[in-house]
Amino acid sequence: MKNLDVFLIFLTVRLVSVYFVQTFYVPDEYWQTLEVAHNLVYEYGYLTWEWSKGIRSYIPPLVVAGLYKFLNLLGLDSAEFLIYAPRVLQAFLSSYSDLCFYKWSGTKKWAVFAMASSWFWFYTGSRTLINTMECSLTTIALSKFPWPGKGIEESSTFLWITALLFSIRPTSAIVWLPLCLYHLKITKKSFLNVTLTKYFPIGFIILSLATMFDSLCHGSLLITPYGFLKFNLLQNLSSFYGEQPWHWYLSSGLPGILGIQVLPFLLATVVVLKNRKVHPNELVMLGTIVFTLAVYSYLPHKEFRFLLPLLPLVFYISSRFLSAWSRKANKFSIWLVAVVIFIGNLGPAWYLGMVHQRGTLDVMTPLREVSKQNLQDTSLLFLMPCHSTPLYSHLHVNVTTRFLTCLPNFSNIDNYIDEADAFYKSPTDWLRQNYPPNGTLPSHIISYDVLVPSISDILSRYKLTHEIFHTNIPISSRIGRYVVIHKLIDF
Repeated sequence: MKNLDVFLIFLTVRLVSVYFVQTFYVPDEYWQTLEVAHNLVYEYGYLTWEWSKGIRSYIPPLVVAGLYKFLNLLGLDSAEFLIYAPRVLQAFLSSYSDLCFYKWSGTKKWAVFAMASSWFWFYTGSRTLINTMECSLTTIALSKFPWPGKGIEESSTFLWITALLFSIRPTSAIVWLPLCLYHLKITKKSFLNVTLTKYFPIGFIILSLATMFDSLCHGSLLITPYGFLKFNLLQNLSSFYGEQPWHWYLSSGLPGILGIQVLPFLLATVVVLKNRKVHPNELVMLGTIVFTLAVYSYLPHKEFRFLLPLLPLVFYISSRFLSAWSRKANKFSIWLVAVVIFIGNLGPAWYLGMVHQRGTLDVMTPLREVSKQNLQDTSLLFLMPCHSTPLYSHLHVNVTTRFLTCLPNFSNIDNYIDEADAFYKSPTDWLRQNYPPNGTLPSHIISYDVLVPSISDILSRYKLTHEIFHTNIPISSRIGRYVVIHKLIDF
């Protein structure tokens, strides 16, 4: 297949995902990109504590801000365009990285199939997550890496991309440390020469530019990778958002994101380990995967999306295995395997992309409409776990809002409890304290249906206007099957 044809196949899949993936995954998809970009362009909104503490790079949200400004100049910056345009942009980047994977792997049809059929990449490949951008850039960098026997010329292109990755996502160093050490081992030039003429200069240039860039945006001198690593590793404050057992990435994380494709990967791993001399590149990739999983497993806070940069390595190994197997297998067996893999990915892609946790996005449409109709008198109170919804990037109107926060324990206060936990501990007391009987009430209260019995006192002055499906399977006791909107009776 021609490269253009392959790119169009991938682009079609990614653009389809823009339309079909209509569910909420994690808050960072909005609060670390879209909300920041909206605040930069329209000068109103809410920035989370990560931005006041300076642990996030402005590079990713500024890309979105540039897109927002372009739409604004064209008069096309409706809320719908602001929601979907960044996803389309990411879809193009993901499609290009898919093409790079296809050209790099050399397995032709199985490479296309591996990336195009992956349920998790379909689910995340068009989302505005930093992890999605990280996966795309990692794939591009891997395709530029001078793998022995691949005919790739010695180039420093992958180092420029790797340095950029580190500046926006410092944990990318975990994936690239073994690969860079391998590069220093196989390079034709001396270790000292490559280090002094390639690694140090490129790293210094990119990190200096990133530091200048972020310092300008934050308003003070900041080295965001240092702040990020200090928060997540040295202070271990990321564990505030949840801890998982050490084996989670092996027992749940990797099998979860691979789904049925874990089977060809495991078979390929056995083949590589049995024939190490025949598959030296795959052996290095396996070592990188194992090293990354080992380091990630040491960190208490774990998430599926953190494994996204490993997808190209996993799919390279498994697609090479399937390509070698298909040369000996009959057509029926090949088609049977392909159909089983496709169907195995179809289920989670459909359910998680179109059904599970869609209410917190769907609710923004009626809220946007009511805010536009009566901006001066409208005020929205979100009584949900913190950052359960996007905000101004989806409202696109400067309406008064309030939601429950969940700031980490920065000051090491004994028995610390954040605002969200304080509310759920005693909803009635929290509401009476923050909204006394003779005080002004919000015009609309947004919550999950499971909370309604606990706040019936204040809701006696409201009427239910919307009940929006959210999920069949709530993932915690604070999350319900429906998102409900109550409107003040006198509004």
